[in-house]
Amino acid sequence: MNHRTLSATLRVRHGAILGLILPVFILISACEKKAAYTPSPAKVTVAQPVRQNVTDYLEYIGNTQAINTVILRARVDGYLDKVLFQDGQIVKKGQPLFLIQQNTYLAQLQQAEGNVLTQKALLDHATLEYKRYSDLLKQKAAAETDVDNWLYQRDSAQAALLSAEAQRDLAKINLGYTSVPAPFDGRIDRRQVDPANLVGPATTSSLAEISQIDPLYVYFNASESDISRLMKANDILRASSANIAVHMAVADEEGFPHEGRLDFAATTVTQATGTLLLRGVFPNAQASMLPGQFARIRIPVGKETAAILVPQVAVSFDQLGSYVLIVNENNVVERRNVKTGTTRDNMYVIADGLTGDEWVIINGILRAVPGKPVAPEKKVSSSP
Repeated sequence: MNHRTLSATLRVRHGAILGLILPVFILISACEKKAAYTPSPAKVTVAQPVRQNVTDYLEYIGNTQAINTVILRARVDGYLDKVLFQDGQIVKKGQPLFLIQQNTYLAQLQQAEGNVLTQKALLDHATLEYKRYSDLLKQKAAAETDVDNWLYQRDSAQAALLSAEAQRDLAKINLGYTSVPAPFDGRIDRRQVDPANLVGPATTSSLAEISQIDPLYVYFNASESDISRLMKANDILRASSANIAVHMAVADEEGFPHEGRLDFAATTVTQATGTLLLRGVFPNAQASMLPGQFARIRIPVGKETAAILVPQVAVSFDQLGSYVLIVNENNVVERRNVKTGTTRDNMYVIADGLTGDEWVIINGILRAVPGKPVAPEKKVSSSP
């Protein structure tokens, strides 16, 4: 092969190679352009914190209890004649609940009243005879022993009358015990004994249990670290007369809709737990709360002060503590560590970390990444 032929062959090969390489470079260039595509910033909603005067609170978990609870029992023997209520009914003080057979006790009362009449007659007769013989003794027409005898008869009849009257009163009491009334306004539980069963003091079973639930007690424990704050803000050691306000919520109630007062504080701190037992009393006229429920309690400590509040949804928590995400003047997300205080109407009081001029992300938090730009939509916050 001569030089010209070799050169032509090489040129053909180089052209073929370039024809294969050129599409590859075009494809790589297109991929690089596609990889360089930048997505638009995430959309988030931001709002400035709310400034408002709030009162600092301490919150606890407690249990509701009836202010009075009585187990009803039969105080006389007899067959249960009637049950005069529906299980679970609201009853009034003095309302009859159970009736025990009365015929035996009516007869005993009649017998006791008859005995009282007999003893009165004997006393009247002995008194009259004693007076008559005393007059005869003055006229020396009777013996002194007769006077002494009628004096004895009069005094004996008087003592027997007192005993008969006591038996009559006892018979009246026993007859009254055949009707079992409600000792107070309250709610009665289901009956434990059905009619026609024999009841009495010797039987161990109760007839029913009744609880007074208006007002209602709530017991809770304050930690030792909170006791000093409570004592500075409120005279909890004189809770029964200090009229200290307490607010409460049960179950899934929003906020703390029930208002009561603190009426008891234990005299000593429990050494095992380092807590002080406290008790609040709350009106419950509608019977909307029941004994045994868990309750959330809030007690104010201190006076109203200016505070910064943000929605609870804006506050997140991790191993470093609580924080919020804010958007700076360049629309870039920043993390801001905060110290939260009490809650109020689904908002946190921010004790430290914010000045109140920041724009806090309240919606779209999962799309916001610290250091990345976002497209914020500003929302004017309303007071809670």
